[in-house]
Amino acid sequence: MTDKSYQPTIAGLRAFVAVVEKRHFTAAASFLGVSQSTLSQALAALETGLGVQLVERSTRRVFVTAQGRQLLPRAQAAIEAMDAFTAAAAGESDPLRGGMRLGLIPTVAPYVLPTVLAGLTRRLPTLTLRVVEDQTERLLTALREGALDAAMIALPVEAAGITEIPIYDEDFVLALPPGHPLSGKRRVPTTALAQLPLLLLDEGHCLRDQALDICRKAGVQAELANTRAASLATAVQCVTGGLGVTLIPQSAAPVESARSRLGLAQFAAPRPGRRIGLAFRSASGRGASYQQIAGIIGELISSEHQVRLVG
Repeated sequence: MTDKSYQPTIAGLRAFVAVVEKRHFTAAASFLGVSQSTLSQALAALETGLGVQLVERSTRRVFVTAQGRQLLPRAQAAIEAMDAFTAAAAGESDPLRGGMRLGLIPTVAPYVLPTVLAGLTRRLPTLTLRVVEDQTERLLTALREGALDAAMIALPVEAAGITEIPIYDEDFVLALPPGHPLSGKRRVPTTALAQLPLLLLDEGHCLRDQALDICRKAGVQAELANTRAASLATAVQCVTGGLGVTLIPQSAAPVESARSRLGLAQFAAPRPGRRIGLAFRSASGRGASYQQIAGIIGELISSEHQVRLVG
């Protein structure tokens, strides 16, 4: 049973988070710059004070208990708040000096991360990024719980307590099997989707919903292929193998067409597309800094991909 008068120490919380993230006591101790015994004592004191077991120890790896998984986001948020408090007390005006946990949706991450990571290292050398790739709803949950600082997602999400900063707009491209009659066309009407077997991503991917919305707006009932894919790369391979057609964002087109015999076609104007932006907790107090980093990300991506900056 938890002693209600007990107040966890920041050392105990840091030990808990580091052990969970590294899944190894030695690696966690090295990461924090403390001895393994100091780390173990801090974690044991935290568990004793809380009256709950947070992790299960074994000789090879660490397992997080159900209570540990439930409390982890709150521990991460407490550490973040303490770091922000300490930085403010020291007169630190830029909260981007230090660590930032950035989420990205799977149809963005593989195609822009090389550009973004290299560019941010040059532009913000004091910023250390940790990257998480996941579907939109799970990224939003992680944002609300404090497990992420910001996320690059398709807008709008209009979620309570979340602020959105638009970064760029990009067109969707029609991905086709090799030798398809529409391959290379630049004015394909969206109504053509009614005659094409449309291959969609699995439930939970925003690109799936966007593709269906495009069909709805075009007034067509798409013929859905019997195949569904868990990733855009898999969907493209299925298209190359003749199992259907799919929509891919413009930023993904160079990568996916370079590693397969994929055919591509452009839609007629007004071309369907999506808006990508940065989302963060409205209560974080970091709006100005996230506006800054969103601007840098937009500049980096627009220099490498055919996207249109917003604003």
